[in-house]
Amino acid sequence: MKKITPCVKILFLMAAMAMTSCSNNDKTASQPANQSDAQNVTSSINIRYIDADSIAAHYNLAKDFKEAQLRQISKMDNAQRTRGAEIQKLGNSIQQKINSNGYLSQESFNADQELLNKKQVEAQNYLASLQREAEQEMLQQQMQLTDSIESFIKEFNKTKGYDAILYKAAGVYFNPALDITDEVIKGLNARYVKSSAN
Repeated sequence: MKKITPCVKILFLMAAMAMTSCSNNDKTASQPANQSDAQNVTSSINIRYIDADSIAAHYNLAKDFKEAQLRQISKMDNAQRTRGAEIQKLGNSIQQKINSNGYLSQESFNADQELLNKKQVEAQNYLASLQREAEQEMLQQQMQLTDSIESFIKEFNKTKGYDAILYKAAGVYFNPALDITDEVIKGLNARYVKSSAN
């Protein structure tokens, strides 16, 4: 029995090698057909791309949103300067009173100090509120812009029949002949009606 066992192992090993060889031959024989199918599919795919940066720079809705964001930033900067100047003026007043022995009692000093602290907290809360408001508005604008572009692309593609329209940033290289950005921007701007809110 002990002599037969190694022989059986060798037979199993040879059978396994033969089966592997047959299956490799089968795969090799079927490869050209699979590659040919892949090439046929690839050559029939009709893809175009758009450049998001160009759309952001030239789509009127995007430009209006950018102007609104700049106004919001300006509003926040003005509020920060105004509140900061008020607090600075009150702080200077307190310091002058300290230097000139203007406080007749500790209670008087404490009252001014509490007022200064209150103004600082109010300013911080107001500026934080403006910041949240600006972030929320920018998020809504981004969603509206994305929805606008995507809904236009869907309508646009009903007449064009492309298999895919990609953002340029999605790939490393695209043939410039596949760029439909200018056509899309023209269509977006033709469809856009500026509202009084923008």
